[in-house]
Amino acid sequence: MPNPIQDKSIILGVTGSIAAYKAADLASKLTQAGAKVDVVLTQAALQFITPLTFQSVTGRKVYADADLWGGEGHVTHIGLGMAGDLFVIAPASANTLAKLAHGIADNLLCVAALAARCPLLIAPAMDGGMYGHPATQANVEILSQRGAAIIGPASGRMASGLVGVGRMVEPPEILGAIRQTLGRNGPLAGRKVIVTAGGTQEPVDPVRFLTNRSTGKQGFALAQAGIDAGAQVILISTPTAAALPTPSGARRIEVSTVEEMLQAVLRESPGSDALLMAAAPADFTPAEPAQHKIKKDSGLAQLVLKTTPDILWNLAQQPDASRPCVVVGFAAETQSLLENAEKKLQSKRLDLIAANDVSAPDAGFAVDTNRITLLYPGGKREPLPLMSKSEAADALLERVVELLNIHEGHEEPRRKE
Repeated sequence: MPNPIQDKSIILGVTGSIAAYKAADLASKLTQAGAKVDVVLTQAALQFITPLTFQSVTGRKVYADADLWGGEGHVTHIGLGMAGDLFVIAPASANTLAKLAHGIADNLLCVAALAARCPLLIAPAMDGGMYGHPATQANVEILSQRGAAIIGPASGRMASGLVGVGRMVEPPEILGAIRQTLGRNGPLAGRKVIVTAGGTQEPVDPVRFLTNRSTGKQGFALAQAGIDAGAQVILISTPTAAALPTPSGARRIEVSTVEEMLQAVLRESPGSDALLMAAAPADFTPAEPAQHKIKKDSGLAQLVLKTTPDILWNLAQQPDASRPCVVVGFAAETQSLLENAEKKLQSKRLDLIAANDVSAPDAGFAVDTNRITLLYPGGKREPLPLMSKSEAADALLERVVELLNIHEGHEEPRRKE
């Protein structure tokens, strides 16, 4: 599943705002992600940041109003507008929002935006109460109705010292929105994909719980890969993954216990196309959690545990109409990796299982790489080399696309009962 930013042509418009320094970071991140970034600065933007800054991070010519009246001025704006796969304006001042809403094309940025035939993504940035002013809100509404995507602004302290809504959102969030926009026509467009991530927490008493070392990194990488492929992603996440940012476009559902995750999976599964069960649900939970904090001086004679519900087994008992078309499990093992994974594949009626040895220092919890083996019904096994968790997620989503295509090409039930 390729990175949707790779080899794309992105026009980045920068207007007069102190947030222009963030636009330089965004241009750098887009370039590192493989995009060809052409920056257009308004005259006001030149008061905050120089063309050389952007040229240094993109390696490409930077455009300003002077280029509109140069030797190629009569076609520069057409070339820019027609060549882009995406037109991003970040930061977008109140003045530029007004011009775009009313078709005023008195600078290179606005005339290029009028000429563009690609999607438009706008990240507003302005001080004081400017964003909340009825005129600005009306302009935002006009642009939204025309199909422009508006991201932000955020609330916080602004250059004037005032606190309110008007700060440009941070570059990583804009980058996520760009990935979502560029990937929306991908191979999973129109599909609903459920991803679970992280380790559950089973309460011992009101202040203690049992958990595991899962950080949710692989699950969040799968959610991002689903967004990149155009899917509607439902991300069911746990407290151990709380620090990870939600991929732009994903709907995040927070759960704590295995029982809560089970109910969320069963609730979201009808009508879904795929489930990737990357979470690490606890196998055991205290049989009778204490109602009050267990005091150290009172001692703890024993902690009685019981098994937790098996989410994939419970899902397998549901009628076909209540299950995703494709179900992918994960087997995190420390011994007998393939044998244990094969048992799970069969007993839980999975279409695919990804097995990994979590005792390996480069493929377990809390690392950025993974080494997995894919097992299919019928005995096929596909070992994948050591790769980043993002690369592993891309590989898995490619297999999900293949399985969905196979399922839709046959009238036979997707799994044998």
